[in-house]
Amino acid sequence: MATITVRPLQQEDFNAVVEIDRKVSKSLRSEYYETKFARVLDEKSRVVTSLVAVADGKVVGFVMGELFVGEYGIPETAATLDTLGIDPDWQRKGTGKKLMEEFVSHLRKAGVEKINTLVNWNDWQLIRFFSTNGFEPAKTVNLELTLD
Repeated sequence: MATITVRPLQQEDFNAVVEIDRKVSKSLRSEYYETKFARVLDEKSRVVTSLVAVADGKVVGFVMGELFVGEYGIPETAATLDTLGIDPDWQRKGTGKKLMEEFVSHLRKAGVEKINTLVNWNDWQLIRFFSTNGFEPAKTVNLELTLD
């Protein structure tokens, strides 16, 4: 089995990230990733942490997040993990674990005290993944208003 390495996301990773997401989500979200990549790769914006997992020279997974300081009236330094994808051929092979370890390490060095993410209530596979990586239910409630 190939060794998995983790490195910062680069513009050249765009097609691989979009393809992994298409395989996982069953939809093509190129516009979403165009916006994400523009923000991630903006030299002035170092509040975003995004990494890719590489095996045999091929991107096999990615994680994207953002750092917040005092957002929403929360005084501690916090980060969000908002986008994650592992190529189905590389799931259950330690790819996600390796990405999460590096992601957490980068944020810890930045002084982050908490990492937040949102998961669909019925996405048991993703909930299990995050639980395995130390996440637990937060003491906040996500509220939404559906506009007609």
